[in-house]
Amino acid sequence: MKNQIWQCIVCLVVLFGCQSSTGDKKHTVEKPNIVFIFADDMTYEAIGALGNEIIRTPNLDRLVRGGTTFTHAYNMGGWNGAICVASRSMIISGRYLWRAKEMAGKWQDKDSIALDQTWGKLMEGAGYDTYMTGKWHVKASADYVFQTAKHIRPGMPADAWGKGGGGRKVAEAIRNGGDVAAAMPVGYNRPLSADDDSWDPTDTSFGGFWEGGKHWSEVVKDDALEFVKTSSQKPNPFFMYVAFNAPHDPRQSPQEYQDLYNVDDIDVPDNYLPEYPYKDDIGVGPGLRDEALAPFPRTEYAVQKHRQEYYSIISHLDTQIGEILDALEEAGETDNTYIFFTADHGLSVGHHGLIGKQNMYDHSMRVPLMVVGPDIPASERREQEVYLQDIMATSLELAGISKPEYVEFKSFRDIIIDPEKEGHYKSIYGAYIDLQRMVKRGDYKLIFYPGIDKVRLYNVAVDPNEMIDLAEKEEYQEKVKELLTELKELQKGMGDELEITVDR
Repeated sequence: MKNQIWQCIVCLVVLFGCQSSTGDKKHTVEKPNIVFIFADDMTYEAIGALGNEIIRTPNLDRLVRGGTTFTHAYNMGGWNGAICVASRSMIISGRYLWRAKEMAGKWQDKDSIALDQTWGKLMEGAGYDTYMTGKWHVKASADYVFQTAKHIRPGMPADAWGKGGGGRKVAEAIRNGGDVAAAMPVGYNRPLSADDDSWDPTDTSFGGFWEGGKHWSEVVKDDALEFVKTSSQKPNPFFMYVAFNAPHDPRQSPQEYQDLYNVDDIDVPDNYLPEYPYKDDIGVGPGLRDEALAPFPRTEYAVQKHRQEYYSIISHLDTQIGEILDALEEAGETDNTYIFFTADHGLSVGHHGLIGKQNMYDHSMRVPLMVVGPDIPASERREQEVYLQDIMATSLELAGISKPEYVEFKSFRDIIIDPEKEGHYKSIYGAYIDLQRMVKRGDYKLIFYPGIDKVRLYNVAVDPNEMIDLAEKEEYQEKVKELLTELKELQKGMGDELEITVDR
């Protein structure tokens, strides 16, 4: 009798053990999961573990410690004031800036093959369950590119500028010599002094990130947690595109995050200026929405206040990211999941007299980029130059998907594996509409303003804050010509039709 009972117990153990094994995703999946976490308007300088001693980002620091960080990751720029549109169009299409613009036009045709060449569709074709939540802001349909898309958000939360036609009013004031400050909606042209209480980032009545009753970053996090829970029960690998609007303005976050930072403790950047000398000639004057957020000329206090609110919303974002990382661990997915974190571009927040991202300086073009995964070295950094959109090509390689010929960006997996390997780009290209161009090669960076035929040259190895313009010095004229020639060659490869003159 005892033997019969024991045999039954053994059978039950075997039975349930077999059921557990066949139902366990790890035993049925060969391809790794891909989790892409995307911030908005986040400069490479805004992470504690990467050198910012003021900001508190324990969970982003966790990614830095747990994986490999690319310290020189760039966005190419944009074809209009919304730089995020170009950045996001590049990453889902795999094309360089100007060809991504062409693709964006094709995406409006629902029957276009261009839609099937997007990142989400490539992953789906390889057997991935694809998910998206949060900021989209490209012309392709998120509902088509991804099998599941929730809370598809626009470029930014609606604010008084968008609701009240503030851009038009400001432009009219500039044109007619009127009072530009008076034309500004609430939340702009502030703070005028330490006593300016016209805006409160915790006041839910201002809408913005508070629209709908729950902070948008928390909504995205909740969606991501639901995706992880659901996906962990399915046999297919998953691709998650988790796109936060934060820390884009209006930079709103709960009071506890505002309390983390005292305005008086916030440093003004070393390259702070009251006004950028060429702002009106290069399209970054008061008529540009981003630049209208703070008063002209800039004041040190206004810069400190904007940076304080910027740090606060980043710390709030960091908390949401931490919960996503925790959920992946609790679901037992981390051993088979690659996590990428980056942002669509950087932000000035007071550097060079600028507030926005429509410029060619590193604070606006460089972003944080961390990769964590099964075979990714921990606590390592790579200084090779990459574009943030290389993440798309890298994810294809990790997923075992042959990179289509039309994908122009490069996988950087080989650089992660071999830190001595040269980067894939001999120089870095940047552009903003037809008013700015940039080329960086080696230690030198050249910025060109075609509308006023102005060149700026920096040795970023010794002058990382880009404060010492060498362009007019006699001993650097050959370097200027060399880099202008390089820029012209890059334009050909990029499909950039803007004419520039090398001879000076």
